Amino acid sequence: MSMSGDSQEPQNDQSQAPLIEHLIELRTRLMKAVVLILVVFLGLYAFANDIYSFVAEPLMALLPEGSQMIATEVASPFLAPFKLTLVVAVFISIPFVLHQAWAFVAPGLYDNEKALAIPILVSSVALFYAGAAFAYYVVFPLLFAFFTQTGPENVAIMTDINQYLNFVLKLFFAFGVAFEIPIATFLLILSGTTTVESLSKKRPYIILGCFVVGMLLTPPDIISQSLLAVPMYLLYEVGLLFGRLVRKRKAAAQEADEQES
Repeated sequence: MSMSGDSQEPQNDQSQAPLIEHLIELRTRLMKAVVLILVVFLGLYAFANDIYSFVAEPLMALLPEGSQMIATEVASPFLAPFKLTLVVAVFISIPFVLHQAWAFVAPGLYDNEKALAIPILVSSVALFYAGAAFAYYVVFPLLFAFFTQTGPENVAIMTDINQYLNFVLKLFFAFGVAFEIPIATFLLILSGTTTVESLSKKRPYIILGCFVVGMLLTPPDIISQSLLAVPMYLLYEVGLLFGRLVRKRKAAAQEADEQES
């Protein structure tokens, strides 16, 4: 009895050792990501007010000369730039954070999976940044022009800095995620979950879904909803295009293998 018990203990120790090593590695990589975010945040904090002014520029440029934002809470002049700077630090650190995640999972992937995962990760980061840039340079000027010009003439626009920040961060996130649609569509086709033909037949539902998502993620006006829904649909078509290209390459590779065999 004692011998069988002794033989089981080393097996349990061996099975637990890899798990402990993985947990230690995961903790190490998470700590590296957190440290980088803190370092970037500390480096940017001296420019917190300038960063907030940059984010507020699309609205301030449309207000009458001499207009200012207001702070309705005592701590808002400090907390709003603080929160924005922290978000920007995370935003800038995304490539490094994804690199740490990649380094953690890469040893368990096959070579063909590694060759595909790297372009997908790079494209995902680039598309998220493109979505945020689209929101700032295209959506914000049109959206704020609509808001500032449709109000009654005897109403002075005095936006609270904290409310404005929450508003634009929501739009940044919404457009950043929306621009990931080509990646999601491509992965669905690549994994065999669906086909290009099936997705092509569902275009009317996709268009409706894009406007529903736009309604849920943006302010309740048709302009902001359309500015999100239309790019989402166009990016969906881009995902279908890449899905067709991958399918053709797979078919060509299979034909080449059959001819060789």
